[in-house]
Amino acid sequence: MKRCEAFSSLVSFFVIQYGGMSSTKNREKLKGEALLCLAAVIWGTAFIFQKMGMDHIGPFTFTLFRFGIGTLAMIPVVLISDGIKKGRREAITPKADRMLLLGALCCGGTNFLASILQQVGIMYTTAGKAGFLTAMDMIMIPFLLLILRRKVHGLTWLGVGIGLVGMYLLCMNEGFSVSAGDAFCLGGAFGFALQILFIDYFVDRVDPIKLALYEFAVTTVLSLISTPFFETIVMGDVVDCAVPLLYTAILEVCVAFTLEMVGLQYSPPAIGTIIMSFESVFAAIAGALFLHEVMSGRETAGCIIMFCAFIIAQIPEMKTES
Repeated sequence: MKRCEAFSSLVSFFVIQYGGMSSTKNREKLKGEALLCLAAVIWGTAFIFQKMGMDHIGPFTFTLFRFGIGTLAMIPVVLISDGIKKGRREAITPKADRMLLLGALCCGGTNFLASILQQVGIMYTTAGKAGFLTAMDMIMIPFLLLILRRKVHGLTWLGVGIGLVGMYLLCMNEGFSVSAGDAFCLGGAFGFALQILFIDYFVDRVDPIKLALYEFAVTTVLSLISTPFFETIVMGDVVDCAVPLLYTAILEVCVAFTLEMVGLQYSPPAIGTIIMSFESVFAAIAGALFLHEVMSGRETAGCIIMFCAFIIAQIPEMKTES
């Protein structure tokens, strides 16, 4: 019943958004948001494969091969993108090259830290819970903006407060303690929040598709350097982990990011963010269907409250874009 309610909420959201729009604009919006919804499905279900991967290899090895394969898969995407854009953009200047390198280092570095923390956390918590905790990056961003002395709307702070209540119900055990898995996932969410701010800064200054390729390459190199200090790579175990690695590398790292980039061309960022936050819903549903994970009533209530917080936090930007 809860799964049906989640999908009904998603359908209702789309109906509200398309009301009163012209047919052309409606089709464009539907196209963009359908792509974003598909990306959310991929990201949500990827938590299953990330958890399955931990049955074969360690988090550092998984991150190394996940982003290594993802980097290789991104190369033809960049080549195709360059072919489409050829003759319609200015040549890349040395200054742009330096900016692209700086962006890759910043985004790739934070992506590496966030991915490692998230992957370690998944070892000790459920896929559904990890999905909702990772989505807390949208709640953490206002605090980071405050540190940067950027104005944050009151409704956004309301969303943050509600999100904290939901996080308490979802994570806090008796005695006000947070499990190790919860703590690592929250650390990963903080890393992803930093990454989003870096992407927001660099994406308008460099080619976003190339930025993604270089970001994944930096993540791969950092994983390659750090993995020998924590784990021993056994190729037989890596082969046994082929399905989770290929799914997360090709579909999650490469395809979902490309869907996000294309989808956001047709959908306002705030609306797109809400749709992409449904990855947490899909993570919980997938965990229940394929891993037989069961959340308590308290944890389910926490998830619902956190999801409401995600939407409330985006209302100010939605009003600006309307």
